[in-house]
Amino acid sequence: MARTLGLATAVALAATACGSQKTENTGSASTAPSASAAVTTPESSPSSDDKPAGDPSASPSASASSASPSASASAASSPPASPSVKAVMANGDDSEQVRELQARLKQLKLMSVAPTGFYGSKTTTAVKSFQSRNGLTASGSVDAETWKKIQGLTKKPTADELRPPTVNEVDAPDPRCMTGRVMCISKESRTLAWMIDGKVISTMDVRFGSENTPTREGVFDVGWKAKEWTSTIYHTPMPYAMFFSGGQAVHYSADFAARGYSGASHGCVNVRDKAKLSKLFDDVKVGDKVVVYW
Repeated sequence: MARTLGLATAVALAATACGSQKTENTGSASTAPSASAAVTTPESSPSSDDKPAGDPSASPSASASSASPSASASAASSPPASPSVKAVMANGDDSEQVRELQARLKQLKLMSVAPTGFYGSKTTTAVKSFQSRNGLTASGSVDAETWKKIQGLTKKPTADELRPPTVNEVDAPDPRCMTGRVMCISKESRTLAWMIDGKVISTMDVRFGSENTPTREGVFDVGWKAKEWTSTIYHTPMPYAMFFSGGQAVHYSADFAARGYSGASHGCVNVRDKAKLSKLFDDVKVGDKVVVYW
């Protein structure tokens, strides 16, 4: 019995090596969300439309409101310009209608990232592309004609399309994930898919270790689980930890939730959706397969 306890203790100590790492441009590994994190979508993809924090130039109304009286007077004395169609949506807008626009553009394969609700450069480019393909003026802003055309060529987005379960698009499963109960983890798409007999049950965004402390690739089994755990080396919480390779585990990371991909783990697979991981933790059993691949 003493030998068994000694082995369990050794395994437990070896399994606490994970923790979030600092990066040069962040300075601190604080888990409190920054002001910008509160208003932007996670930076999982360089092509997402992130809302610039505190940047009044991002709003179309900012430039309009800053026009001087003399400029207005000059405009009034000039010959009348050709009438223009007022934009329904334009760069700098932030609304649920923009989210719907982005979901419809994704249906048309003109956007590849999850809707954010913020109309930025990527949405502008997608709208221009749509307008060019459909004989419309490629302004990048959505006027009434453009919006009607987009609606006519797409269907009303579902709740999952408006707010997908992952920001990252899930990879095609590795062949080793197609049988049994598997946490199928892709380094390419930075996603985890929980699969049973080839069917995807749930998906979530993940991040991995840095170049110096990489997450191991291969086929593993869940060795043990701990709903509440703290790294004895880095002293960071590791809730809902599912250990699969020595000290490496799938677990929730408050740092990942706050800073996204500007940080990294010490080898563990970090998850930022705590509610979704809690459900996965309940479903996964010791002995279930884990596949980590590119």
